[in-house]
Amino acid sequence: MLCPQVSWRLSVSLLRASPCNTSLRLFSSLSPPPPPPPPPPMGKKSNAPPESSIDHPKDEAYLNTVISKRIALFESIKSKQLTQIEPLSGDLIKITLPDGSVKEGKKWISTPLDIAKEISKSLAANALISKVNGVLWDMSRPLEGDCDLKLFTFESDEGRDTFWHSSAHILGQSLEMEYGCKLCIGPCTTRGEGFYYDAFYGELGLNEDHFKRIDSGAAKAVGEKQAFERIEVTREQALEIFSENKFKIEIINELPEDKTITVYRCGPLVDLCRGPHIPNTSFVKAFACLKASSAYWRGNKDRESLQRVYGISYPDQKRLKEYIARLEEAKKYDHRELGKNQELFFFHPLSPGSCVFLPHGARIYNKLVEFIRNQYWNRGYQEVVTPNIYNMQLWETSGHAANYRENMFLLDIEKQEFALKPMNCPGHCLMFDHRVRSYRELPLRLADFGVLHRNEASGALSGLTRVRRFQQDDAHIFCRESQIKDEVRNALEFINYTYDIFGFTFDLKLSTRPEKYLGDLETWNKAEADLTEALNQFGRPWEINEGDGAFYGPKIDISVSDALNRKFQCATLQLDFQLPSRFNLSYSAEDEAKKERPVMIHRAILGSVERMLAILLEHYKGKWPFWLSPRQAIVCPVSEKSESYALQVKAEIHQAGFYVDVDTTDRTIQKKVREAQLAQYNYILVVGEEESKTGQVSKRVRDQANSTVMTVEELLKFFKEEVAAFR
Repeated sequence: MLCPQVSWRLSVSLLRASPCNTSLRLFSSLSPPPPPPPPPPMGKKSNAPPESSIDHPKDEAYLNTVISKRIALFESIKSKQLTQIEPLSGDLIKITLPDGSVKEGKKWISTPLDIAKEISKSLAANALISKVNGVLWDMSRPLEGDCDLKLFTFESDEGRDTFWHSSAHILGQSLEMEYGCKLCIGPCTTRGEGFYYDAFYGELGLNEDHFKRIDSGAAKAVGEKQAFERIEVTREQALEIFSENKFKIEIINELPEDKTITVYRCGPLVDLCRGPHIPNTSFVKAFACLKASSAYWRGNKDRESLQRVYGISYPDQKRLKEYIARLEEAKKYDHRELGKNQELFFFHPLSPGSCVFLPHGARIYNKLVEFIRNQYWNRGYQEVVTPNIYNMQLWETSGHAANYRENMFLLDIEKQEFALKPMNCPGHCLMFDHRVRSYRELPLRLADFGVLHRNEASGALSGLTRVRRFQQDDAHIFCRESQIKDEVRNALEFINYTYDIFGFTFDLKLSTRPEKYLGDLETWNKAEADLTEALNQFGRPWEINEGDGAFYGPKIDISVSDALNRKFQCATLQLDFQLPSRFNLSYSAEDEAKKERPVMIHRAILGSVERMLAILLEHYKGKWPFWLSPRQAIVCPVSEKSESYALQVKAEIHQAGFYVDVDTTDRTIQKKVREAQLAQYNYILVVGEEESKTGQVSKRVRDQANSTVMTVEELLKFFKEEVAAFR
């Protein structure tokens, strides 16, 4: 039984432990955390003993009994809680809005939806979620006292994430009602748009043939305008509600003893969930299943085999149609197909997850590294080279042995355990610590293109976007606390400069102190204030992502948008107070007898070079800009008579440092030009007898029919200008 004085505010710890949340980033790294281990083949039998209730087509009587029991328990608990709250209700409270205006409400009675209605009918009709004193809050959840209130629509990140999280519950309801499965977890996706729900079906393997039935079940839930209702429960109550679902039982038993457990209901679905949710299912006007795949429970290949259904939803059909059209457009420019067609790279089963870059792919790869390397020269970075293999003592000191071991490649060397490095930061700490440091050396910016290896699950490998062997434009800045603001601002300018050249737009979020953090509060507050000031001085819009910082320090999340309007997280900017502490790093202050601890800034612009190459390949749709292109020019002689001149022109262009080929086949000039266009050469240089006599070329742009006659000297000058301008 809940005490009336117990706050209904859900703790951040529960957010992380809840079934509707994605996995935590385990430790400091410049790349997103690894995905679960490989999913088994569709329909593969589980290693766990089968559960008879769902080994066969759903048992209607059994399902109805389970659902009826859950609903009865839910309504009983809700009724008792409302009875406890009534005596506390009615006192006037003040609700402060973002513009500073104040509304009056009644404690434990007024809801964010009530306040939205006072502001405007339009806002009340479109507001999906609120924040009360910085905590996400259901629109129908009563306010508990004086508070600051923010309201969010679908146009905000908070609104979209909540919308898709709630849509996952609609999907879960349809899956449970249609197939009698045991639901596991159902979050919104961490990258891109949409949501999924994992569930255990026994022998059933879902595929696209099931989607119509699932969509129909979701449409039924939407049409019933089911409200999302929330209760808090004790551990014993939660175990009773979900007694028939061993997956939920496992989650409940692992929750901390002192943490609040919340349960949501929409229609027949009663689900363990941190929330919050949209007001009701009718807000989801457009819904579609996208794909089905397999997964392991808890990402463990030794556990039960689950089915994962991905979905997408929007507040209107127009946006759904636009999304489906974007998906179809993106398929045409999949980097794996473009990479194959342009002979850039391939993968071989003898080294899964490790890309083999062919000569033309290596040209792009090296150009990206060269670009960043040139910027390092101008921006005060010092490039270093560090080992690929370290004794596990290093990773024990850094904390990776405890938190990241399963994602590392381990080696036994002379009866000692070593590991291939999955990130550069611990090695850079060794470098900082190898001699006495002075405050005069700071900031110390160490950059490293070292090869990294992460033991990603084979089923999670995906072209260049998820690999086992990769390189990063990885840098770590050791600085004083007083230098944080300037270093962050400089890094943001570096990101802006680079992404502007690529043609990316990007969004910025400041992720602040989570509930579980290391270090002292004063240091965190100062770091967050420095990041705030740096972002304000940078001059671009940014948002606060409250409580989503890493446990070792606050960070700035940067998400880029490409030409297909897809979002990616490539760059990273993270403050780290913990690695310097773990490695006991220090430098001499102005008073040489005094030692101070440096702050470490993890920084990457491209992120993984492999992943950035994939993103750019799709962003440019295979049409590389001249400065980055692996096929910058091709010389096409009109006939055999001009071949010797064509070879001479090629030699001059090659000597000037540009990638150039020559077509000496016996095809017609029309076919040569067409082949060159299909191969995506930026410039096609046609030479005939007249050009041979005058020392000129006829320059034709890749996608244009017109041509310009110029001398080779003029051409080389033009090429240099194109490269200098990153065109």
